[in-house]
Amino acid sequence: MRRKEARELFMQLLFQMEVQKNYCQEEKETYIKKYMEKSSQLNYFNRLYDCTINHLSEIDEKLDEYSNSWKTSRMAKVDLAILRLSAAEILYFEDIPDSVAINEAVDLAKKFGGDDSSKFINGILGKLLKEKDA
Repeated sequence: MRRKEARELFMQLLFQMEVQKNYCQEEKETYIKKYMEKSSQLNYFNRLYDCTINHLSEIDEKLDEYSNSWKTSRMAKVDLAILRLSAAEILYFEDIPDSVAINEAVDLAKKFGGDDSSKFINGILGKLLKEKDA
C-alpha cells in the first residue's frame, strides 16, 4: 500500500467518525483490523490519526478562520475530512511537503467530493499555507 491509499482510508475513517461523532481509539482499531492490519503504511496511518485527533480543535479553528462564512459545522462531511487530514499534514508533518499534502487533498476531493469541492479545499489550504509560510 502507498501513502496515497493510506490517506484515502484515513479520510474515510475521519468521515465515519464525524458522522458518528465518535473519535475514540476503539473506532480506529476496528477500522484498522478491517482495512489496514497488514499495511506497510500502518505507522503513517497511526501518525495521521494521533496528530489529527490530538489537534482537532486547533485544526478546526484554522479551517473556520479561512473558510469565509463556511464554519466546519456546516461543511460537507467529506470536504471536512479531507481538510482535516491535509491541514494536519501541512501544520504538523515536517516530512510531508506542503505541495504534496495539497495535491493529495485536491485529488481526494475530485474523487469523493462534490463538483466544487476541489476548488473549495484548494482555496482553504492555500490560505492556511500562506499563514504558515508568513
